Amino acid sequence: MDKPVRIALDAMGGDHGVAVVVPAAMAYAASDPGVELILVGDETAIGEKLGGEHSRITVHHASQVVGMDELPSQALRHKKDSSMRVALNLVKEGHADACVSAGNTGALMATARFVLKMLPHVDRPAIITALPNTASQTWVIDLGANVDSSEEHLFQFAVMGAEQVAALSGIERPRVGLLNIGEEEIKGNEQVKKAHELLQASDLNYLGYVEGDNIFDGSVDVVVADGFVGNVSLKSSEGVAKMIRHFLQESFRQNLLTKFAGLVALPVLKAFARKIDPRRYNGASLLGLNGVVIKSHGGADQLAFGNAIGIAKKAVHNNISHRIARHVEAQLAAREQA
Repeated sequence: MDKPVRIALDAMGGDHGVAVVVPAAMAYAASDPGVELILVGDETAIGEKLGGEHSRITVHHASQVVGMDELPSQALRHKKDSSMRVALNLVKEGHADACVSAGNTGALMATARFVLKMLPHVDRPAIITALPNTASQTWVIDLGANVDSSEEHLFQFAVMGAEQVAALSGIERPRVGLLNIGEEEIKGNEQVKKAHELLQASDLNYLGYVEGDNIFDGSVDVVVADGFVGNVSLKSSEGVAKMIRHFLQESFRQNLLTKFAGLVALPVLKAFARKIDPRRYNGASLLGLNGVVIKSHGGADQLAFGNAIGIAKKAVHNNISHRIARHVEAQLAAREQA
């Protein structure tokens, strides 16, 4: 029998803290015997929500909490016993295989980088997550860790993203595209143009420039962007999904006839809502770190946080950090020989 994957959960992080994390942990542990979960945070608050002992769930006390609006520098200096930092320390010390937190993104990124350090030959961590497309899903990197990225950083993001998708989605040679304002060679800023040249010379399955609509049409598996552009793209897509849902609900509520039409179409509407439900894509990986760290949305509910736990387990099973380190090193060696 395989050794269970041990995942440290920042029980105090996010908008809801223990109110979401603890029930999500109980539900996930009950459904998957292949994990052991460590709830990190105020043991009294966790205990009240946990309500007794549960199989494969333990509690690790931490006396501090990182606020959602707290400066990363302040969290790093003054919150050494925060639930976030203690959870990351458990990964560093080998007591956990991964960390999942819905807490402050900037603080998580800064603390994870300080505690776990970077993989060899990787300059900066990057955030990647999957978005639904017409065929399956598209992974987008970076989603906000770096608001200004050089061509070398974009190249590293592409290598890390391709390895993540190969490992987690089982696609042997993921199709990689570089997000730009057009597909023509003359378009884009200097960083994007130089990154384009680096990627063309690599052995990645690089398709060239892609535009925003290609994220959702199934033509590409990995879309690479700097964190500023990637984050705007993510938030824009979430906004469009909410708008579509609103307009559909509004249209079907207009009168008795539209209400009846809505009732007839209910199975289709439920299937559509499930397909674009952001909770089922919750859980962004912080790639480039010497360890598995998953960022859950701050407002995640139990279903969404459980999905983030599942991504952490899959990343550990596929030894994603080792695979990324090996792939980055191979790409750099190939470039030097060229």
